[in-house]
Amino acid sequence: MPIDRSLGRNVHFCDASKPGIALGGLIQNGSVTEANFLDMIGILLITESPLRVQERTSGHIVTATNNSLGLGEYDVYSNSPIEVNNEPWVHRLIHSVSGREDAFRRGIRARDGKCVISGVVNTRAYRGNWSSFEAAHIFPLESESHWIEKGYSRWITDMNGFPKINSLQNGFLLRADIHQDFNQYLLSVNPDDNYKIVVFDDDLDGLDGRILDPVCRDPANPHRVPDQLLRWHFRQSVLANMRGAGEPIFEHNFPPGTGMMGEIRAEPYAQERLEMEFVWRLRGVV
Repeated sequence: MPIDRSLGRNVHFCDASKPGIALGGLIQNGSVTEANFLDMIGILLITESPLRVQERTSGHIVTATNNSLGLGEYDVYSNSPIEVNNEPWVHRLIHSVSGREDAFRRGIRARDGKCVISGVVNTRAYRGNWSSFEAAHIFPLESESHWIEKGYSRWITDMNGFPKINSLQNGFLLRADIHQDFNQYLLSVNPDDNYKIVVFDDDLDGLDGRILDPVCRDPANPHRVPDQLLRWHFRQSVLANMRGAGEPIFEHNFPPGTGMMGEIRAEPYAQERLEMEFVWRLRGVV
């Protein structure tokens, strides 16, 4: 069954005019600054007047500084009505699919050579062993129709002959377990804060606050990851983790004999997930 993202939150925020109703929250592992929090609130809330965010107990007013955001309850004030942004989030298949694109996988391995989030180098690469590393797509292949509809191919500038969604610019190398969390939007990279990694769940591996390795974003490399794609993923992560009760964390481990399709049918977004599964499976045979 899906897991509730709101469990464990240590920061909550409310409309000051309705203090008993939480608009959302997050798990603060230490890397989110006051400036980051204001930017996130700007993604999540819509109003016609400037917002003022104040910690309820201390009365501290949040400002655009690099001070770490304190834990607690925050009230959001505005002279206009506050609405929660209802922008859809793009959920994705959770089991690994990117390895099926062999040229993409080879190119990502050659460019990065390490997990660009944890910094772990694949010292087995000289033997051709990449068992703990996966080439991850930043924007999911299974949502290619959304990619086309929104014109995101404009962010791809290399001319490597691949379909643009399979460009090396739309990927990087991750440790297999980190790839799962990246696909679940449980961690992301903020390109507007020095490529800082933000972990939106409990930080099991000490990744929160690290910096995305420069190997995948070298300005001199035509196959570098563009900021626009990182920014898209970060926005999706804010929507998934901080808005309301948050979006569900989906099961990804389906042992042999498990009724995978049956489990998916019992989950939220069942129709969308099943459609993505069928599209992806047909992709491999047509």
